[in-house]
Amino acid sequence: MRALTLVLPALLMLGLAACQREGPAERAGRNLDKAGQSVRDAVDPPKGPVERLGRSVDRAVN
Repeated sequence: MRALTLVLPALLMLGLAACQREGPAERAGRNLDKAGQSVRDAVDPPKGPVERLGRSVDRAVN
């Protein structure tokens, strides 16, 4: 039981460390998101400075 208590947290930390590498599909998805945002800005531009600020905050957070 004690061995399980020591091994389980180590395995969880190893699993979390593996999540930081970004694959090609994730990069492609991010590029598609950016392209979609650019199209949205071209079709429906922000109407004022507050809306522009809101969209830039959305991009920074997401």
